[in-house]
Amino acid sequence: MAINNHPSIISQEEIRVRGTVQGVGFRPTVYRLAKACNLVGEVCNDGQGVLIYVSGTTEAIADFVQRLQIDCPPLAKIESIDRTPYPGDRTFHDFTITQSVNSTVQTQIPPDAATCPQCQAETFDSRSRWYNYPFTNCTHCGPRLSIIRSIPYDRKHTSMADFAMCPDCAREYLAIENRRFHAQPIACPVCGPKVWLERANGEKMDTSDPIDTVCTLLKQGEIVAIKGLGGIHLACDATNETTVQQLRSRKQRYHKPFALMARDLEVIEQYCTLNDQEKELFQSPPAPIVLIDVIPNRANCRDAPWRVSTAKIADSVAPGQTTLGFMLPYTPLHHLIMQRLDYPIILTSGNLSDEPQCIDNQDASLKLGKIADYLLLHNRDIVNRVDDSVVRVIQSKRQLQNFDGGGFSHIRVTKNDNCETRPYRGTMARHIHIQTLRRARGYAPKPINLPPGFEKCPPILAMGSELKNTFCLLRDGQAILSQHLGDLENAAAFNAYQDTLNLYLNLFDHKPSAIATDKHPEYLSTKLGQELATANHLSLHPIQHHHAHIAACLAENNIPLNTPPILGIALDGLGYGEDGTIWGGEFLLADYQGFKRLGKFKPIAMIGGEQAIYQPWRNTYAHLIAAWDWNKLKQEYSDLDLIQFLDQKPHPLLNQLIEKGINSPLASSVGRLFDAVAAALGICRADCSYEGQAAIEMEALVTPDSLNYVKEVGAYPFNIGKLDQETELILDPYPLWLALLDDLQQDVSKSLIAAKFHQGLADAIATMVQQLRPDLISNQVILTGGVFQNRILLTQVRENLERMGMEVLTHSRVPPNDGGLSLGQAVIAAAQSLSYRERLRQNGGAD
Repeated sequence: MAINNHPSIISQEEIRVRGTVQGVGFRPTVYRLAKACNLVGEVCNDGQGVLIYVSGTTEAIADFVQRLQIDCPPLAKIESIDRTPYPGDRTFHDFTITQSVNSTVQTQIPPDAATCPQCQAETFDSRSRWYNYPFTNCTHCGPRLSIIRSIPYDRKHTSMADFAMCPDCAREYLAIENRRFHAQPIACPVCGPKVWLERANGEKMDTSDPIDTVCTLLKQGEIVAIKGLGGIHLACDATNETTVQQLRSRKQRYHKPFALMARDLEVIEQYCTLNDQEKELFQSPPAPIVLIDVIPNRANCRDAPWRVSTAKIADSVAPGQTTLGFMLPYTPLHHLIMQRLDYPIILTSGNLSDEPQCIDNQDASLKLGKIADYLLLHNRDIVNRVDDSVVRVIQSKRQLQNFDGGGFSHIRVTKNDNCETRPYRGTMARHIHIQTLRRARGYAPKPINLPPGFEKCPPILAMGSELKNTFCLLRDGQAILSQHLGDLENAAAFNAYQDTLNLYLNLFDHKPSAIATDKHPEYLSTKLGQELATANHLSLHPIQHHHAHIAACLAENNIPLNTPPILGIALDGLGYGEDGTIWGGEFLLADYQGFKRLGKFKPIAMIGGEQAIYQPWRNTYAHLIAAWDWNKLKQEYSDLDLIQFLDQKPHPLLNQLIEKGINSPLASSVGRLFDAVAAALGICRADCSYEGQAAIEMEALVTPDSLNYVKEVGAYPFNIGKLDQETELILDPYPLWLALLDDLQQDVSKSLIAAKFHQGLADAIATMVQQLRPDLISNQVILTGGVFQNRILLTQVRENLERMGMEVLTHSRVPPNDGGLSLGQAVIAAAQSLSYRERLRQNGGAD
């Protein structure tokens, strides 16, 4: 029924607003705009979002709807506004905000948001009643996902239900013109949560200012557990080498980099270089950890000696790295601690290595009391564990087309899920995009709108992978990814995964009709998915690992459901292959429903199976023995320490494991190729303490100078061809090894060898794509998988392919690693379900 827009006619409308519209100050905004437009009616929250009834002139209602979109609150996101005439007989005399209505849950839950400037100012204002209060918040900031128990998002459904509002807070909560109107976590020193400090033995400390005492303890070199927004962190002075090493020993995290927190950007700039995009990320509402480049030391800073850092971060913070992961304070508690410190602190998850982050006070006292010397705790429960998000800014060169040689052209800048175009003078532009490495606090559970064709997809639950797990709920044309949940190999992490899954299913009232899992039969997430499907009589969709990676990238880039297959390059550590081998270096022609394998990296044995992940020398030996006889290698390269090291290993046993395939599956894994090359250089040769350590440390060796020099001396070569009876093209690293061993004999620097490997691999991938071009329908190509977290490889491959005229699609909103896998699983299962429904329709219900 059409709405009469004649301005003189009084109309009544029901206006349904969907999106992130609860817990973000949306109803107060509706109220203020309705009053400004001289409308009467009411607004309430319900399971679908916000429901508005308005009465007034048609012109005033149209103006109201327009202003609602323009003046949307900072943390809100409107997905849709549906207007229908309201023929009911209700009479309104004013505009009011009414109680929430329980109904079918279709609304969104906002992510936690960093402290807004107004709340930060009040926390430091001695005239404010929130002065020095560590839980200051309003409708524009503060806890959301971390405290919610059920929908609608009202105080009684959060962990703030335990705190009755004092008269002052109640007055502001009910004052429509106030910034805290219906701010569910509103609190103050009189009525809100409290902090206290206790020793590791549980004894509470008698101190009038626990936060000031914490600052003193940090300066004295103590380790303090700090309960924050979505979990408990371990903190210490990041410039104190002895304390940092002590933290590593107690936490049993021996090499993986620690996250850092600094008071402000000025402190960070003492240690790292910052560009405009990184500064924006630091100060954005999600306030993630941002990976940024360390200022070079004097020995490596010939080109820009004025950018030499005189400040010193402890070497043990990020061993073998040239980047640091920094974040700014994102709660009043963190602001109060950091204002008194002019140097960074470590702020890492409060747990033993590989276990989930502690969120409970009692659990923290039991587990973290063995790591921290003191614990700063509070009595606001954390309902939902939410780790810190991790992002980085990646820039790559892009040749400008139709450039006139003298004027301005433009660059494309991707930020906040969008691309910007900015003026640029020169013959080369820079493509800038934000890569999400861990999606959690500040981003989850913000939904991802699915591409055209998925509007009527059935409700799907995708279980994710074994490592870097997330799960995904898909319905109504949207995908809701959980926050990062970690590696499920750890029993405590798997239990936490199940708890979070149950919480999401209840929060969103999600009743899946199908479940998607990884095809790997031994993944715990796969086994749980199979159990749920059987118990609830749901269809089960086992999804190939690398197909899911590619589909996630398709969905993120809004590629429609009916798009013809696109070439996807999926490079990672390992994934269960269709042929029973381990895949990890794949060239797949794929759409949402299926794929065809066009090419792969040469499969090499993973000697000892999982042991090869943590003992990189096994990969080096497997690569060498696949190409040469060991005795010949010894004869030609006996002077190399690599050969001498490998010669101490039990060759007959290793060879027998390979020949008989005993716990040594063939793997086309590029991740293991990186490990093999790194070990050849002496990086983590004997062992590493976390997956990918060797590859990450090798990437850190590559400098701009070494990459530029590679263009003069040449990159390492690869062979491309077909093996006997093979239908796919094979990318073989054999010639790489011959050249690399010769360089080792000539004492070529590790930095140059690492650069020649990266550039050679990027060139080989581009050559592979060129040879596959006759089989391609589209000039688009997808780069996905954990290996493409490597900034150098991603940049070089992108530039190579774009010079060939290819359009490159990569990840921004979801990680390229397994953290984005559940999105791919969900859209593949949805596509298969939609296709099945269509077949049934065409066959008259029979299939």
